[in-house]
Amino acid sequence: MPPATTDSTRERIIDAAEECFGRFGVAKTTVEDIAAAAGLSRATVYRSITGGRDELILAVVLRDLGRFLDALNERLRREKSVPDAIVEGTMDAVAFVRGQPTVAQFLVPEAAGHMQAVVAAAAEHVLNLCCDYVRPHFDLAQRERRLRPDIEVEGTVEFLFRIITSLIVMDRDRPPEHTRRFLRTYVVPVITGP
Repeated sequence: MPPATTDSTRERIIDAAEECFGRFGVAKTTVEDIAAAAGLSRATVYRSITGGRDELILAVVLRDLGRFLDALNERLRREKSVPDAIVEGTMDAVAFVRGQPTVAQFLVPEAAGHMQAVVAAAAEHVLNLCCDYVRPHFDLAQRERRLRPDIEVEGTVEFLFRIITSLIVMDRDRPPEHTRRFLRTYVVPVITGP
């Protein structure tokens, strides 16, 4: 019976996958590339990551998302105003994805098919992770009547995901202040009310 995979081996494989996705692109990276970059055999990679490439793609996205959510959580703690938290959190999310080659590549046409299949299968997991980070801030704002009382965190997070995705995909090359004004005018009132 082969030895159990350690967490450090799994992290080493995920690190290698992230490096390969950045170097070759998601669509062109093979498990063999990842094994070579990790300095492991292909069999070890398959034993450690039983879902193969799809699991690795998702693992890279979730790890990067977790890092971003940790930073977002700190920002939300500092923001005094709900509109500022919505606007600046959205701006941070857009900047994060644009600045993360691994995550940004999932939005390009060559990877769209793969990403769609992988993330669609785990959409609930991703949504729940984001909701878990945002829920304490959301609940406090609702108790303080700074949000519409009839909205829920899951729907709000999904709505913001859709806004963030559209800002990334449909980059209109606006100055940041124009994007902030757009968010304050059209997005903030949907969440906070008039």
